[in-house]
Amino acid sequence: MAIPVLIKILVSLSVILVVNKLVKNLAVSILAGTVTLAFWSGHSITTIVSITWEKFYSIDSAMLSAIIFLVIWLSSQMAKAGVMGDLVKAIKVKLSVKGAIAVLPAIIGLLPMPGGAIFSAPLVDDCDEESLIDPILKTKINYWFRHIWEYTWPLYPGFILTSGITNLPIWQLFLLGLPMTGAAVVTGYFFLLRNVKNQEIIRGKAEKGIIKLIAPIIVVIVVYVVILIFFPGVSQISTYLPMSLGLISAMILLQLERSITLSDWKAVIINIKPVIMVVIVVLVGIYGAFIEAKMPNGVLLIDQMRMELDNLGIPIIALIMIIPFVSGLTTGITVGFAGASIPIAISLLGSAPALYQILSTVSLAFSFGFMGVMMSPVHICLIVTNEHFKTNLAKSLASLSPLIITMLLFAIIYSQIIIKAIFS
Repeated sequence: MAIPVLIKILVSLSVILVVNKLVKNLAVSILAGTVTLAFWSGHSITTIVSITWEKFYSIDSAMLSAIIFLVIWLSSQMAKAGVMGDLVKAIKVKLSVKGAIAVLPAIIGLLPMPGGAIFSAPLVDDCDEESLIDPILKTKINYWFRHIWEYTWPLYPGFILTSGITNLPIWQLFLLGLPMTGAAVVTGYFFLLRNVKNQEIIRGKAEKGIIKLIAPIIVVIVVYVVILIFFPGVSQISTYLPMSLGLISAMILLQLERSITLSDWKAVIINIKPVIMVVIVVLVGIYGAFIEAKMPNGVLLIDQMRMELDNLGIPIIALIMIIPFVSGLTTGITVGFAGASIPIAISLLGSAPALYQILSTVSLAFSFGFMGVMMSPVHICLIVTNEHFKTNLAKSLASLSPLIITMLLFAIIYSQIIIKAIFS
């Protein structure tokens, strides 16, 4: 009896967690999980090398690596220039430590860049001046509030892709996602922020306004949007090129505004941290390539999983939840699950579905897919956050479970409200 694809995928993810616990090296762990999935899916050594090389050699892979370097460099530049410290002070003048520790990653979350949690992690650390907050709690707060906008922020590639697949206008998808973003904030407060002990804050007047301090972030967003609207050909070269140009622009303007010395620049650029992060990100990308690849029988792995679940007679609504969740769990990126599973979810509705059916299905599928992303051991943001706070990956995932379950329950209720209370 053939082993179902879903079992193979889940075992490969378990290998990543187990090996990471044993060897305490994430790169080795992801490599072990990738090899497990590749060979168990029936790929020959030649095919494995081919898929790996194709992913590694792609311009998108190179540009993604560039973004990781640029994100860390910009973050370090802002720290050297004193912007990070001033931003934390400005936020803390307005808010408590409990508020600041959530708002700062949320601000960084407006930047639709992979691994952006590494940008906000130092800010979260700076809020905890007395080191009273458990590192695992800081890990979860940084990770969770960094991602509250994914359901509704129109700059995120996964959001844009979902709009294109479903033919739902951006504004409609934006409104559809607002309750989920609200639920994420409330859930984050209930499970995370309530456990933060407020520290003594010496109130004063911020030397710089918050808008001025987050100007580098605003520059990244503006350049990114301008390129997408007026120079769409740039993004055809690489999905990540507009964001890279935005980051470079921010670094140049920050240097003009608050210059740092040559020795500071050497410390920013000659740093092993981005190299380690890039190695991990590349390995995550290669794992994702095997998730997206065709199996030796010529069928896409995700399609094979869908057919196997369908043959088991699982109800349609369950498939709409399971397939996106597993897709998110295995790809660790919103664009990955959206591209792989949203078309499947829509196709399960049959021909000419009503608008309320589409909206309910998209909301349910997207929410389950994104919660899969948030629980994925190959999610770059979770990886870099754990690396920064020196926390355990498996422990982080396990302690996120109550938040994930709460959001999934809310997603089910919300999808039913759309059907029964709004459009029926």
